[in-house]
Amino acid sequence: MAEEAGINTKAVEGRRAIKYASIDDWAADVESCAASKVRTLGNWSQGQIYQHLADSLNVSIDGARLMPAPVRFLLSLFLKKRLLNRSIPAGFTAPAGFVPGATELDEGLAALREAFIRQRETTERAPHPGFGKITREEWDKFHLRHAEMHMSFIVSTE
Repeated sequence: MAEEAGINTKAVEGRRAIKYASIDDWAADVESCAASKVRTLGNWSQGQIYQHLADSLNVSIDGARLMPAPVRFLLSLFLKKRLLNRSIPAGFTAPAGFVPGATELDEGLAALREAFIRQRETTERAPHPGFGKITREEWDKFHLRHAEMHMSFIVSTE
């Protein structure tokens, strides 16, 4: 989550501990959060979090501009395994174009639901902007780790 609103998301306390086993587990958590009274602990609203995650899912199908080959090589060599298999740390500033503007909950939720459908129905995957060509399973792992980090900022108020 970017730090544009002034909250240092690396230092936020009270986040949920989440580990998703599948996209379906993640989708169920999204629906549970959307149906509950929640608040966000970071800089983004619930709608912005959902929109950002929907955009990320769609990039895995539609593609995005790739980082230069030397950067992709270094990211694959040093970060790919970690980012696919372990929690992504909070506090990372999202690249330009991946930070959503103001997004209402209903708008972000609709975008994420549609992105989940596309993930289930589309088998081909585009190259990852930072890792290059990766498998569908690797994309799924990336999405789950990415979602765990962002969804951890959505906490119940009940």
